[in-house]
Amino acid sequence: MKLYWSITHITLALTLSPLLLGVINRVKAFFGGRKGSRLFQTYYDIFKLLRKGGVYSRTTSWVFRAGPSIGLASMLAALTLTPLGTTRALISFPGDVILLAYLLGLARFATVIAALDTGSSFEGMGASREVQFSVLAELAFLLGMVALAILGKSFSLSQFYGVSGINELPHMSAVVHLLVAAAFLIVLLTENARIPIDDPNTHLELTMVHEVMVLDHSGVDLGIIQIGSCLKLWIFGALFVGAALPVNTAHPGVNLLLSFIGLFILAILIGVIESSMARLRLLRVPQLLVTSCILSLLALIAAVRL
Repeated sequence: MKLYWSITHITLALTLSPLLLGVINRVKAFFGGRKGSRLFQTYYDIFKLLRKGGVYSRTTSWVFRAGPSIGLASMLAALTLTPLGTTRALISFPGDVILLAYLLGLARFATVIAALDTGSSFEGMGASREVQFSVLAELAFLLGMVALAILGKSFSLSQFYGVSGINELPHMSAVVHLLVAAAFLIVLLTENARIPIDDPNTHLELTMVHEVMVLDHSGVDLGIIQIGSCLKLWIFGALFVGAALPVNTAHPGVNLLLSFIGLFILAILIGVIESSMARLRLLRVPQLLVTSCILSLLALIAAVRL
């Protein structure tokens, strides 16, 4: 029965992850007083790109062509390790959080080296910024995971995410969850190139981070990159929802439904953030990421003292 709910989670992620971007864009359109794109526009864009052929520069090698496929494969593997709330991951074992971090890092590495393979100074600039920000984002992510692992007395994602319900958490444990959730929200915005870290809709190469790295990709490769981006948003969203709302009822289906609703509330929250904030100056982004590291460190200290 547990396997059934894990497979259901994977199915929902594969089919509905692009819908999260649709919700974000609709919220931004609402605050901007615009009609905005359709809720399912991301699906149309992906299907359109997958039907097109790719165009490759003569300066690129197999590294450039392999980048999108390696990134998507890494995200699919990471999805099988990610629980949704108290719904267990499809694959779970002690230390799976380390493998998850490595898979996310592999996806980033594939994108970065594909950008560098083009020989473009603009894409190299975006790759440099991506790597700089990821150093601090990964630290905050790992410190938060260690805090939750100490709290749950396990080093398996499915174990320490499903250890207790929100009503069962003692006071200090709830504080740990809130600190980790705040840190993970900053990490989520960073890893998914959202405002205030990056603007996914900008067309100014001098200010872009993630989008500038995929400028030379087209057709099916760009479609694969978009699918991977949707899955990445789902994965980090699931980790955030599990930390912010550790709901554990008697029925696993209800747990999955509540966590699923939490994901779409998160998408609305991201839309509100992007509608009410401007993008930070590049020099300010590391300061925000240091704040996330401090939040995770405080959560770790609180978890150790429990």
